[in-house]
Order: sequence, then C-alpha cells, then structure tokens
Amino acid sequence: MSAISIGQAVVLGAVEGVTEFLPVSSTGHLKIVEGLMGIPVDDDAVIGFSAVIQVGAIAAVLVYFRKDIARIVTAWLRGLTDREERYHHDYRFAWWVIAATVPIVLVGLAAKPLIKGPLASLWVVAGSLIVGSGVMWVADRTGRHKRGEDDTSFKDAMLVGGSQILALLFPGFSRSGATMSTALMLDLDRVEATRLSFFLGIPALTGAGVYELKDALGAGTGAAPLAVGTLVSFVVAYASIAWLLRFVAKHSFNAFVLYRIAVGLLLFALLGTGVLRS
Repeated sequence: MSAISIGQAVVLGAVEGVTEFLPVSSTGHLKIVEGLMGIPVDDDAVIGFSAVIQVGAIAAVLVYFRKDIARIVTAWLRGLTDREERYHHDYRFAWWVIAATVPIVLVGLAAKPLIKGPLASLWVVAGSLIVGSGVMWVADRTGRHKRGEDDTSFKDAMLVGGSQILALLFPGFSRSGATMSTALMLDLDRVEATRLSFFLGIPALTGAGVYELKDALGAGTGAAPLAVGTLVSFVVAYASIAWLLRFVAKHSFNAFVLYRIAVGLLLFALLGTGVLRS
C-alpha cells in the first residue's frame, strides 16, 4: 500500500509548486502539511516523495526559462571546442552552475543520516523559518541592488550556490531564501537574485529527485501518487515563477519575512500544544 494517497499527493504537489521558488521554505511547508494530514514527516517514503515531486517544479523552471537555458547550454557546448566562445559570459556561467552544485552534493551525501534523522524535526523547521527571516530582512535592507546578470561572477555563483547547504541542513531555512539572501548581500538586484536562485537550483533539485526516486518507490510510495504529485507541482510552480518575477521587480522581500515569522511562530504553537508531533 502506498504511504501517500492520490488525494494527499495532489495537496502536497500544490504546496511544493507554490513554495519551491518562493523564499518561504518548500520543505518546511511540506512537513507542516504532512504533519496536519497525519503523515509521518521522518518516514523514508515521505522524504523520498517530497524530493521526487521537486522535479515537477524544476521542470517548470526548464520550460519557463527554456530560451535562456538553451542559450547557455549552446554557448557551453560550443565553448568545449571553440576557444573564442569561452570568453562568452554564458559559457562561463554554465561552468559556474556546475561548480556551485558540488558543495551541496558533497554535504548532502555526507550528512544524509542527519538530514533524514534529527534535522527533519518540525522544531528545526520552525526555528529555521524565523532565523532565515532575520537573514533575509538584513540582506534586503543592506544590499544595494545595483548588479545585474552581466555583473555576476564565479565568486557570486559559488557563494550563492554554497548557501543552499543551509536549507539542506536546516529545513525551514529555505533554499530559495538562502540563495536570494546571499545574492542580495552581494548587491545583486532583486530580479537577478531571484533568477540566479532559479538556475542554481536546477541541478541540485533534479539530482535530489532522481537520487530519491528508487528509495521513494522502495519504501512504499506508489508510482501513481508520485506521478500525480509531480504533475501538480509542475503546473503550480510554473504559475508561481511567473508571479514571483513580477513581484520582486516592484516590491521588497518584507512580505516574505513577515509571512515566515508568522508561520514559524504558528508552528511552534502547534508543536507546543501537541496539535502537531515533531
């Protein structure tokens, strides 16, 4: 029997799609919703399911930014044989994304027992939501928002990519929140900080989904719930991406900061009163 039903897969897919690229922690929201539905958040099948349906959100990024991705990949392939092409920003950027993914892969493999064990606690999620809010508020307030896509460097990519480790170790911190906050601290403008977060998330999240697929199926999650959750995640994530890019072009991150604090405090209250179990 599947550890997750079709109906639950629809709900979790929608939650994943809405929150994956918003700086509010998709992992945190998934764990909260799983807890409210009585799904054990530390079950191997559930952890695997959450990782796999991220592929739907990543597919939405691939489709939404298909022209940019095609341009970058084409420049990278040409640069492998054409010396002149290697001076192109797109060629260098492709290598930066690859290099910036290495730290999170190494940490993910080394810290897997912690990630699937003590760090999967809802208490960690609640605390990370609030602490991450403070980091985001400081980053948005102190960043000068003056650097665009052509101003990004290898150092930027490595620092922003490396910040994904915070979300890996502390679910609730938010991968998007960590990467966007780091980019803002590096003085990138809000739109470029958001775009960079999207591109750096592609290999990390895709790799996590593929890596967890076998374990998710082997632990009892049926193929049908996985397929439904992934499809719903794709559709909702596509709409979420379009909305977020329009929002950050005209607004600060204050709304996300306040929302994260509210959710974190609510989660502490639910755990403290026994409504949710860690």
